[in-house]
Amino acid sequence: MKALFLDRDGTLIVDKVYLADPGGVELIAGAAEGLTRARALGYRLFLFTNQSGIGRGLHTLEDSHRVNARMEEMLGLPRPIFEEICIAPEAPGQPVVYRKPSPRFILEAIGRHNLDRAQCWMVGDSAVDLGSATAAGIRPALVRTGKTNPDTLSAAVAQKVPIFDTFADFAKTLS
Repeated sequence: MKALFLDRDGTLIVDKVYLADPGGVELIAGAAEGLTRARALGYRLFLFTNQSGIGRGLHTLEDSHRVNARMEEMLGLPRPIFEEICIAPEAPGQPVVYRKPSPRFILEAIGRHNLDRAQCWMVGDSAVDLGSATAAGIRPALVRTGKTNPDTLSAAVAQKVPIFDTFADFAKTLS
């Protein structure tokens, strides 16, 4: 089975640091179309998001659930959109359980859903997204719709990681 592990902020929705208000959700152009194409091609979808604002005490896990629910509502696709959603609440400096670049969520999902690593991708806008993919033994893809810094972009080029302007552009390459 094939799957996409998707970062949320900067990949599917506009990255608004510590977003806790569902009213602030803004879809990135083409996100719904990209997800629709991936599903039509048989990809199982997993959301994998670091939300250090929880660990920092800036918002709650329930706030993140409400933001995700608003995103799913705005995407307008049949639910559930995602097989599983992993919200990593750890802040930097706290013991890491799921916080990217930890591959733990990806590895657990591969085991639970009998996924073929060779047919799995982690798509995101940051070095930690790429690190999760590498650590889990799946393919990384970088999108430039978030806060991709020049060092991450340079590293992606050096590692021959495919780079796309948007998730929708990435989805067009799937087969």
